[in-house]
Amino acid sequence: MDKVFIDNNAAKAIIDENGETAWILRFIFTILGYATVFLPCYVLIHLSQRHNLHTLGGCQWRLLRLILTGTTSEVVAETDISSARPSNTNVQSLYQKALSLFYCCAGLQVSYLLWGILQEKIMTREYIDGDKIERFTDSQFLVFVNRILAFLFSGIYLLLTHQNVHRTPLYKYSFCSVSNTLSSWCQYEALKFVSFPTQVLAKSAKVIPVMLMGKLVSRTQYKNYEYTTAVLISVGMTAFLLGSSGDKKGNNVTTVSGAVLLCGYLIFDSFTANWQSALFKEHKPSSVQMMCGVNLMSCLFTSASLIQQGGFFYSLSFAARHPIFIMDCLLTAISSASGQLFIFATISKFGPVVFTIIMTVRQGLSILLSCLLYQHHLSSLGILGVFIVFLAIFLRMYYAQQHRKRKREREDTICY
Repeated sequence: MDKVFIDNNAAKAIIDENGETAWILRFIFTILGYATVFLPCYVLIHLSQRHNLHTLGGCQWRLLRLILTGTTSEVVAETDISSARPSNTNVQSLYQKALSLFYCCAGLQVSYLLWGILQEKIMTREYIDGDKIERFTDSQFLVFVNRILAFLFSGIYLLLTHQNVHRTPLYKYSFCSVSNTLSSWCQYEALKFVSFPTQVLAKSAKVIPVMLMGKLVSRTQYKNYEYTTAVLISVGMTAFLLGSSGDKKGNNVTTVSGAVLLCGYLIFDSFTANWQSALFKEHKPSSVQMMCGVNLMSCLFTSASLIQQGGFFYSLSFAARHPIFIMDCLLTAISSASGQLFIFATISKFGPVVFTIIMTVRQGLSILLSCLLYQHHLSSLGILGVFIVFLAIFLRMYYAQQHRKRKREREDTICY
């Protein structure tokens, strides 16, 4: 009994706020929790590949084959990827396209606007139950709830629809799964130190670190419009931060903690996107298969870490004291999972440009709603900064589209 009491107190010390830099301790324990899953699996995979255990017969090796080869079959059939998906040769009418676009746009806006409002409420607002006033602090539990709902949504979708043969080894999802969960963790933790509008603007400006890394590491050459829009985004972000400096506690530790967490989000999110892109090229999973695989691995990592830190005990106890918290968590997870499905539908039907425009508008609306609902102070300079950032994003999309159009025209001329 004494041991349980000590463990629970230790877990609470990890989860609760212990000064402005307590997130560093939580981050370390989170990484260690993930390592207890990742390292044994790595050893198992290495030994299995070395001794070809996954080629043995019997049902006991099916899971191992799924982890190592992406399928439970001993021989992977060489199916034509194009034939796995029924092609729709019917030309849609303008009305059908408009209706489909409205459906996707409305789905994305509702899903992610609700998600943004609720995540800010959960991480920054106090829950009141009679005389008891508390604030929820365990970011990882929110990540777990979001991932398990997304896994269920995508799993049900895969069962109900016809998909390509799955060829991606499950263990390869683990790398982007870790970075994906850590990016979400940083995103939730950052809300304790910076306002939601600041977070949205920082996420919109992630093109800047991407360009810097590309220039330094890969010696990538960028177009003039890319440099111009990057400078505009920097100017807009500076104006916004100067115009909203009184919105949060203004001490240096808070500012540094928020900035470090936002940088962590951008780094982990960039790795996730690049790793997933490599998996799409190498193994060609469908988007929903990717969603299901990544979220499955994320559930394993986050649940292991939560068990070790006592996060489940803390979060479920909090939910028992504040029943409205349960509804907020479920709505956040449902809106996040449904939003991911709308993302795949929008990109497949209308392409990435239309999707980016819709999501850029959503980010602007998120800032507006957050300021209205949670009374964030935003001066005229801050509003100007928001306008400059989104103007730069739209200009970047426009010139990128024009560049691709001219490139296609030149290629067609050469072929002709």
